[in-house]
Amino acid sequence: MTQFQGSHILSVNQLDLEAVEKVFSVATRMTPYALRQKRTTVLDGAVLGNLFFEPSTRTRVSFASAFNLLGGRVNETVGMASSSLSKGESLYDTARVLSSYSDVIAMRHPDSFSVSEFAKGSRVPVINGGDGANEHPTQALLDLFTIQKELAAGGRDISGMNIAMVGDLKFGRTVHSLSRLLCMYKDVSFTLVSPKELAMPDSVISDIENAGHKITITDQLEGNLDRADILYLTRIQEERFPSQEEANKYRGKFRLNQSIYTQHCKSNTVIMHPLPRDSREQANELDNDLNDHPNLAIFRQADNGLLIRMALFALTLGVDAQLEQYERPVNWYSRKADF
Repeated sequence: MTQFQGSHILSVNQLDLEAVEKVFSVATRMTPYALRQKRTTVLDGAVLGNLFFEPSTRTRVSFASAFNLLGGRVNETVGMASSSLSKGESLYDTARVLSSYSDVIAMRHPDSFSVSEFAKGSRVPVINGGDGANEHPTQALLDLFTIQKELAAGGRDISGMNIAMVGDLKFGRTVHSLSRLLCMYKDVSFTLVSPKELAMPDSVISDIENAGHKITITDQLEGNLDRADILYLTRIQEERFPSQEEANKYRGKFRLNQSIYTQHCKSNTVIMHPLPRDSREQANELDNDLNDHPNLAIFRQADNGLLIRMALFALTLGVDAQLEQYERPVNWYSRKADF
């Protein structure tokens, strides 16, 4: 990808290593705005169409917050029932109309490839906030950004690392996109831990193998985490199953708590999760007894999502070189500025 300005961000397959590094560079410059140490009004007057046709908390709110922090305004549509899609309107028609009301659109939809279909009718850049079980490119970028920062803090690098991905790897779109981004690096070892029925799709495994990386596929947690630099857990994607009963077969199969971590992981293994983690008793995939563990990166991961989405807005709207020009002091008290 050579140019962000005016472009859709639909898939990690659009990105090369140079593009990823560009996003990370701009994201790092967003830190003082996210921490409320400074503010910028570079997108004053711009409008984001935030279209979320599937339940979301972090992704929807972080897209909106990212745009607000750059000085822009947000119009939201939440849920299929509240849109004309419920009346039979096509994605193309919806895109043609709503893109006239916005300068950029962030969209989530329950059907795979639906965001790409929507983008065909849009007159403004569209950013994929998750399309069914297919992809989640902005989550993959924030995950990779987090991995880079967490490893660098310990003098380690992405190339040569070992990552264990655990849980629902079939329907977990975050691990699909992240795996494809990791294929741009060298000598990454993948350990894929899941029930056989929820294994990583063959297409993703092929991408990993074709990139020359090592890969271990197993349905056993014990004995397969001892070399992991990154431990990436996912929840059971119950919304992708034909019934709750079917999803319940796998719920709680893989759990991580302080005892299991101490027994099976290295002392510097970084714990990641795209959130939400399922904290219900029958699942409890990532126990609260790890909340104060220094290697638990899940909340730093979520914070990084704000930086990445701010960067993508600045790049697609072509204002990344103007951030400092529109800087202003923060005139309200913010605890974040003290961090």
